[in-house]
Amino acid sequence: MINGKRVVAVIPARAGSKGIKNKNVKVFAGKPLIAWTIELAQSVPEIDRVIVSTDGESIADVAKECGAEVYWRPKELSGDRALVIDAIKHLNKELDEQGETASYMVLLEATAPLRNASDVSDSIHLLEKNNLDSVATFTEAKLNPHRAWKIFNNTPEAFIDGANAWLPRQQQPEAWELNGAVYAFTRCGVEKQNASLLFGKTGSVVMPHERSMDIDTELDFMVVEKLMESKHEC
Repeated sequence: MINGKRVVAVIPARAGSKGIKNKNVKVFAGKPLIAWTIELAQSVPEIDRVIVSTDGESIADVAKECGAEVYWRPKELSGDRALVIDAIKHLNKELDEQGETASYMVLLEATAPLRNASDVSDSIHLLEKNNLDSVATFTEAKLNPHRAWKIFNNTPEAFIDGANAWLPRQQQPEAWELNGAVYAFTRCGVEKQNASLLFGKTGSVVMPHERSMDIDTELDFMVVEKLMESKHEC
């Protein structure tokens, strides 16, 4: 809770991952991957309720073992093309029917286990302090868009008209990218959105690269697992 306003954390976790089989429950640094995010959410003092949104039995079992609530998302919101925001809207309606009065919701992807509690708390506090509609975490862009190219008929052209890809990195405009680690937003505001979780009056929390890695491939899994293990050895 923050200033008397309740906060609900939602961890979306579909079954049937194609990049990494059973990714959300695969053992990662000694425990199922999703367990790290559940435990992190439970450690954030502003969060009042932790819910895992899933369609998978094994994911639900792990979530319950970790002390999280389980929200069973409908089949039509569980496929490869389903948008997270649609599952959020559906959950929001169920929460309203339960009498949940939370003002804010925080979305935490299980695939970003290197984030820490302060990243989440900072996002919630920024949302509340500045009376924002949504906040997301960012990190410095790996590829500055002013150094990107497009190719047509084997001919390369600057992706951004007028950009000079040959300027040193320090002379390029600053560029940032969403890292997917934390999204915080008003529950009422998200109901009006079609796809984006960053909407209305927005804010940003910048995270370093070492906490911004997202797991999408087997290589990502191995690299991030090593980083997590070294982090806990310190």
